[in-house]
Amino acid sequence: METIAVPEADTGRRTRGSRPARRDGSAKIIGVPYIARNIPPYDILNEENLQKIERVADRILAEVGIEFRDDPVCLDYWRQAGAKVDGVLVRFEPGMLNEIVSTAPQQFTQHARNPRHNVEIGGSNVVFSPAYGSPFVMDIDKGRRYGTLEDFRNFIKLAQSSPYLHHSGGTICEPVDVPVNKRHLDMVYSHIKYSDRAFMGSITAEERAEDSIDMARIVFGRDFVDRNCVILGNVNVNSPLVWDGTMTKSLRAYARANQAAVIVPFILGGAMGPVTNAGAIAQSYAETLAGCALTQLERRGAPVIFGNFLSSMSLRSGAPTFGTPEPAIGSMVIGQLARRLKLPLRCAGNFSNSKLPDGQAMVEGTMSMLSAVHCGANFILHSAGFLDGLLAMSYEKFMMDVDLCGALHSYLAGVVVDDNTLAMDAFLQVGPGSHFLGCDHTMKNYQTAFWDSNLSDNESFEKWSEEGGSTDMATRANKRWKKTLAEYEAPPLDIAIDEALTDYMTRRKTGMADAWY
Repeated sequence: METIAVPEADTGRRTRGSRPARRDGSAKIIGVPYIARNIPPYDILNEENLQKIERVADRILAEVGIEFRDDPVCLDYWRQAGAKVDGVLVRFEPGMLNEIVSTAPQQFTQHARNPRHNVEIGGSNVVFSPAYGSPFVMDIDKGRRYGTLEDFRNFIKLAQSSPYLHHSGGTICEPVDVPVNKRHLDMVYSHIKYSDRAFMGSITAEERAEDSIDMARIVFGRDFVDRNCVILGNVNVNSPLVWDGTMTKSLRAYARANQAAVIVPFILGGAMGPVTNAGAIAQSYAETLAGCALTQLERRGAPVIFGNFLSSMSLRSGAPTFGTPEPAIGSMVIGQLARRLKLPLRCAGNFSNSKLPDGQAMVEGTMSMLSAVHCGANFILHSAGFLDGLLAMSYEKFMMDVDLCGALHSYLAGVVVDDNTLAMDAFLQVGPGSHFLGCDHTMKNYQTAFWDSNLSDNESFEKWSEEGGSTDMATRANKRWKKTLAEYEAPPLDIAIDEALTDYMTRRKTGMADAWY
């Protein structure tokens, strides 16, 4: 895979195949446009149990059904496809949806305006993307507050500056200082202006989805967009077993334009789904399968991503919980089911219910993120910044999570076995009872042998306390994001494209009264 240089203030972290960076911050970190995983996904259920879950999902679809509200076109599609439509309730014969989704691609390219940042979604590829959807932001200086357009742009810049994220994301935080009916224009423009990576558009109304796609057409050209995926839309089921018209219309807008919808149920076990894992998995499978099939009825062959968001809840208080073991292990099963459908997978992420970027945040986030890695997820939304049950994007946790993403690059590379890594020449040179510190093999490999965190402190206690100021990781992350933003350089954007985007936004906003809800 081609390696690419991207601006990055987080110097000093290294992965195999990367060039060492200087600690003075002047060097560029080498990144890859996406990860080609070299370890297999983890299959935890046998064939018999997978079939049991699929049979229950079939029964849910055939006997209970799914409601499709406020979208008559959607209901017409289902009638024409042979489903049983009773009002807004739709029931499906076993196997019907599986056959419909078979026309979706197993893997596709999402193009970035810088072709070196194109991402491959599906197969053995992994794409890390920032967290999505928080109304609040926080840092250890100013605390928790509503997100603004400046915060939104800051997180785009931080993502653009990292070699360990591959995607610019979507609604990284809600810019609540911009009217609801206009902010999608500013968000899409900001992704295009401040990043040259692939990005996501709006899904909160059909016309906003179409605006997002139209802005992408300005960047890439209408004909190119009709033939290639350049934008994603993250579309949520209203669990349990309801698709509302806002989502299906947006879903269809993306599919109609040959752009990828990410189909995601949001299930809190015990609230929007069964408290038991297998039942919640069967429900999520049924809900997602219906959404994926709808994209193919809108446009056969349109790219689609099989998504999932399993979570648990505190049965003592009713509060949602994130980063817990049951949804993590459930993600493994979702991965198996998605592979049987031969669809790209979005699953899990770096989830936490902690209110601070602390030990709880990293324990929960790591458990959840490892489940995403091992379930075979191809597109991992919420890879960085998720805090407070997704209510807040944390500047410090964003940097801490990006650091974890760096470690996962090495983790997913697996174990390389060749003459160099077997190191027989080192054994012959060193012999019994000596050490490997200065041998030729060590000198040849030491710069790329281990991933090198630039946030962890590995010094002695004395050096940490006397020279490092006894700082914790959150404090170091606070300094790092400020340094990264200070050193950020915007990627070049063609002036004519910039002017066309600005003109489009002005025309769309003119005469549109501000709406704040």
